[in-house]
Amino acid sequence: MRSARKRAGAAASIAVLALALTAACSSGDGATAEETGGDAGIPDANRVGAMEDFAAGTEFVATEPVEFGLLYRDHPNYPLNEDWLFFSEMKDKHNVTFDITSAPLSDWDQKKSLIISSGDAPEFIPVTYKGQETQFVSGGAILPLSDYVEYMPNFQQKIEEWGLQDYLDSLEQADGKYYMLPGLYESPQPQYSIAVRKDLWDAAGITEDPETWDDFRDALEKLKAANPGVWPMSDRWSTTNNSPLGATLNIAAPNFDTIAGWGFGQGLWFDEDEEKFVYAPTTDGYKELVEYFASLVADGLLDPESLTQDDDTAIQKFGSGQSLAISGNTQEITTYRKTFTDAGNTAADVKLIRVPAGPAGDYVASGSRIASGFMLSSAAKDSPHFLALLQWIDWLYYSDEGIEFAQWGVEGTTYTKDGDTRTLAADVDWNGLNPAGTKKLNADFGFSNGVFMFANGTTDELIGSMQTETTRAFVESMADKEELPLAPTAPLDEMQQEQVTLWQSALNDSVLQNTAAFILGTRPLSEWDAWMTELKGLNVDQYVETYNQALAAKG
Repeated sequence: MRSARKRAGAAASIAVLALALTAACSSGDGATAEETGGDAGIPDANRVGAMEDFAAGTEFVATEPVEFGLLYRDHPNYPLNEDWLFFSEMKDKHNVTFDITSAPLSDWDQKKSLIISSGDAPEFIPVTYKGQETQFVSGGAILPLSDYVEYMPNFQQKIEEWGLQDYLDSLEQADGKYYMLPGLYESPQPQYSIAVRKDLWDAAGITEDPETWDDFRDALEKLKAANPGVWPMSDRWSTTNNSPLGATLNIAAPNFDTIAGWGFGQGLWFDEDEEKFVYAPTTDGYKELVEYFASLVADGLLDPESLTQDDDTAIQKFGSGQSLAISGNTQEITTYRKTFTDAGNTAADVKLIRVPAGPAGDYVASGSRIASGFMLSSAAKDSPHFLALLQWIDWLYYSDEGIEFAQWGVEGTTYTKDGDTRTLAADVDWNGLNPAGTKKLNADFGFSNGVFMFANGTTDELIGSMQTETTRAFVESMADKEELPLAPTAPLDEMQQEQVTLWQSALNDSVLQNTAAFILGTRPLSEWDAWMTELKGLNVDQYVETYNQALAAKG
């Protein structure tokens, strides 16, 4: 690795949040506590079902039955079933039912955007990532949640105790408010890396995780020599979010001083030395990243179909031995192993390698302690049960008890507990934790469901309680990586946002298309400077300057 390189901050987001825990705003209607019969901001008319003594650590039980409107992301691995135990427990023990509007995972973000833009969104909109709410702010379709966090004591407690204020400050909108709440991690929890056939890697003499991406290339070359006719690596997730090599470029990019793939966002990279934003694809780091993966394709180490094939095809290649490495995460490892066992291959061993270091260092991206979260539609504040909705969200997603329920289910039914040790019921499995179980915690009961558990268990203890030894080993191997610093915020006003949205669409299309073309070799790297000129024609300079002006105006 190079010993000297200009160090840049993490990817900047134009999105979200500045949390003021000690001075949360009211809803702005000017009402006093005496006029509303309670705290200023939420009138009595909107407190149906709410608890008067709700506090951090208090179990939420609505004082009378309430029904919350829910926009539900329907995952094919656990299709929505309104007879799930999760729903019956909500109804019987918490007085909560749901009016569900369902949208499939395959086009979740598109459907979510259309529903919100149409003004027909249900009250509660989960599975929202940082930055996705920005497009709805100016139109007033969603609520500024900073006006209401005073009613969410569990959320506030974790922000303070876990020292997460800077993460939230990095998400501020131009009006100084934030419009989504994220899932929270007590400490960084890496999930994605490269999954490898450890048995065949060992047989090729690769017994240690590659320390750098150059070492990774050497490992692929050894695999190719030892396994002729087999792809050393054939990747997946390239059709997810229309981002070729999206997962792999995302995990590699921080160690090349850039952002790419799923982590590309607005394409802004903060140069700490110059104290300004630059467009990531115009940096040396981005070019070096593309050159690296282009060389893997050119040398027959990375299957060129990796940039276009669907997940099933990629997994089939890996499971049948046609490839020996693939993008993965701490949950998909179980899927890969099952593919082998279902085929009768009991010798196959799969593991996640530590993400290699790169020419810029040994980093993970910033923002690794916040996860997807939620928005509330603007209509929610007019609901009779608005305060009850806030309390329910605060309990389920941010209290230890609520997270345990969402993750493990019902004690005595889906699991047992002895002190701090939880054990799945004999007939229940989740992610290979109890392979003998014939029922799935998510598919058969509705727990460990990404809709109802933003951060997959926010406390270290709860996360660890569901980790296999393999997952725990991977997480521990990543513990010494340095997290890149958070970039400053550059909130845009409404006119600026409208303008950059137009520029961003064309720029993103060019980045996706040309990144793939350079990696595949369908466009030679000798034309890189020509592409830089094309980006200028797409207003990249004006795009970046708008953010730098907003940064300067913020002071």
